[in-house]
Amino acid sequence: MKASHIVIVFYVLTIIQFSCQSRSSNDDMDAATFSNPLDVAFGDPFVLDGNDGKFYMYGTGAGAKDGFVAFSSDDLVNWESEGQVFTGNTEDSWSVANFWAPEVYKFDDRFYLFYSADWKVNPNRDDENFRIGVAVSDLPTGPFIDLKDEPIFDPGYPIIDANVYQDENGKFYLYYSRACYQHPVESEIADWARSQNLYDEVEESWIYGVEMSSDFMSTIGDPVLLLRPPVKMDDKNAEWESRSVTSKEVNRRWTEGSFIFKFKDTYYMMYSANHFGGEHYAVGYATGTSPLGPFTKASNNPVLESNRNTGGTVTGTGHNMVLFSPDKRLMYTVYHGRTEKTGNERVVFIDKVTINEEGKLEVDGPTLGLQPLPDIVR
Repeated sequence: MKASHIVIVFYVLTIIQFSCQSRSSNDDMDAATFSNPLDVAFGDPFVLDGNDGKFYMYGTGAGAKDGFVAFSSDDLVNWESEGQVFTGNTEDSWSVANFWAPEVYKFDDRFYLFYSADWKVNPNRDDENFRIGVAVSDLPTGPFIDLKDEPIFDPGYPIIDANVYQDENGKFYLYYSRACYQHPVESEIADWARSQNLYDEVEESWIYGVEMSSDFMSTIGDPVLLLRPPVKMDDKNAEWESRSVTSKEVNRRWTEGSFIFKFKDTYYMMYSANHFGGEHYAVGYATGTSPLGPFTKASNNPVLESNRNTGGTVTGTGHNMVLFSPDKRLMYTVYHGRTEKTGNERVVFIDKVTINEEGKLEVDGPTLGLQPLPDIVR
């Protein structure tokens, strides 16, 4: 072979090798990063660590018919549909419509799905007749079957957004939001709304907690009021929790979508405020020393909100939950939001959470740029 030919062959092989190395490097980089939002379009996302090498996500919508679908992932970023895992509005079910906010927990090798829906028992024909029920399955992908043909309990008013916590002493607690429906509340913000000829009344939703039996069939004792919108205008949380009213969006103030966890010796309750369908939906938190409080709202709220005021495109961030790494060193929050590209469709985000030495919680989000994969895979 001529020397010139040898040079040409060497040059070609070098280019091929460099191209392969470059492609491999880019693939590795792509595999090690992700960007929000995830390719899952529903609201109220909840992620379960199945302890089987997979995570399972449940939420509101995503094409479910009178029930819920699930997705699975081994990296919290790439999700595959598992199809519909629960179906209500059947001849044997207590639920008939508006299936919202599912959360799934694993206890004693069984999986329990807590959810909100309209109750078929509705003698007053209320427009909002929500209650909370529980279904069970041997698999995280269902099928889930109702434990009984009625809600867990009936507090006498519509309730949504179940969240369950098992304390270190083994006791179970159910947290929920009393719906705004038919719940007008007097406050300085209600006085202001009347003075502006906006609304004659302002309805509110409040978060309650109650102990629950270990078989999840009933509650123990009376529900305890834990969080509500501020009464005074000069309260540090009044402005952001009242934006749906002050923006003339609707005559309601929400406190909903609670998620409780314990970090060191403190109980943290994250919650959402404002209309879930609007741009002002945002997340705050409160702290307490016991599962049933009392809870004190943080001064640095909201910790997750629209980034439009800072040049971003994300709005309607809320109804979040928190995932921990196996060593409890890292925390991530999963929540829904909207972007200019997704319009009114709610999509799922995941971002880092930090708590400093003084107990101050912060969320690094909402984000849209590239970031490392969540480092909590078991």
